[in-house]
Amino acid sequence: MQDALMQVALIGLPLSGKTTLCNAMTAGHAEKPGQRAGRGEVRSAVVNVPDPRVAVLADLFNPRKITYAQVRFDDVSGVSRGSAEASSFDTRLLDAMGRADALLQIIRAFDDDRVPHPELTIDPARDVEIVTLELIVSDLATVERRLERIANGLRKTHGDQRAKLLAEESLMRRLADDLSQGIAIRDMGLTPAEQLAIRGFQFLTAKPTLVVLNLGEDVEPQTPAEWAAQQQKALVLGIRGMLEMEIAQLPTEERALYLESYGIAEPSLNVLVRECYRLLGLMSFFTVGEDEVRAWTVQQGATAVEAAGAIHTDLARGFIRAEVIGYEEMIACGSLGEARRQGKLRLEGKDYVVQDGDILNIRFNV
Repeated sequence: MQDALMQVALIGLPLSGKTTLCNAMTAGHAEKPGQRAGRGEVRSAVVNVPDPRVAVLADLFNPRKITYAQVRFDDVSGVSRGSAEASSFDTRLLDAMGRADALLQIIRAFDDDRVPHPELTIDPARDVEIVTLELIVSDLATVERRLERIANGLRKTHGDQRAKLLAEESLMRRLADDLSQGIAIRDMGLTPAEQLAIRGFQFLTAKPTLVVLNLGEDVEPQTPAEWAAQQQKALVLGIRGMLEMEIAQLPTEERALYLESYGIAEPSLNVLVRECYRLLGLMSFFTVGEDEVRAWTVQQGATAVEAAGAIHTDLARGFIRAEVIGYEEMIACGSLGEARRQGKLRLEGKDYVVQDGDILNIRFNV
């Protein structure tokens, strides 16, 4: 079975509330990553993706096992003003951020005299610029190292290989020029071919980014539209991290009352995961039966054979047909038997584009 776990790195300046927010998302007590001898650390947590459709399907099929889609959050310490320029990021931190499918910039927007801000004042826009600059400096160092290797290679190669290196050199020089001007790679307007060419470098500023404003308890969890508009291709979300952590630590039966008293429709984890899905263009489909009801994650626009591969490579290799029904149709029918009687189950080929909430049964032969 394939592991399609989405990975998201939480980054931010010291005392921004990353661990508080991680506690809220994991409904537990995430350990503070901290730093040892100047080296940052990473604290990871794998959580279920909240999806009420899973519980509804489980009530319908009464399976022996229920499996939600999951997402891994890496709470990354060690990002502060000048950290990338001084000695580059610690290898472990750079690896955690490089592996991530998306970055969550946790930006402090709350005031607390007991926890002084490292920059002395509360200024979210400034803090976004600081964090982004550190990522740009790290990417620029990677580009410069690659340009040095290309220069060495050009002295030794000829023909087609030399032409490829020259094309790559041109692209890398463009990246270097724009990064030097403070432009993130995701904002450079690269073509799909150029994006593919640089994918292996795991550039930090090329990653989809969600800016999370960590608000005080008495502030409405909304984001000023004019401030968000300045963040270009980074989405912005406001969350009351401390309040959400308190809610997450309550017994399950008390959470609904607490949420209602504060006028919160749902816990922050639900909001964050949904925004991460939107950021990465992801969606869920389901497999159902007496053995298991399970949610799977695929890219929007995935075909039936790609969805089969998300379940197991054998299903993609021996794919014949996919038996498909939409979630709403399934609930309306009440059972697979009734869905068959009503002719709601469709047989689709490998090129069928899976829709969010589709229930699939893959027919295959290996």
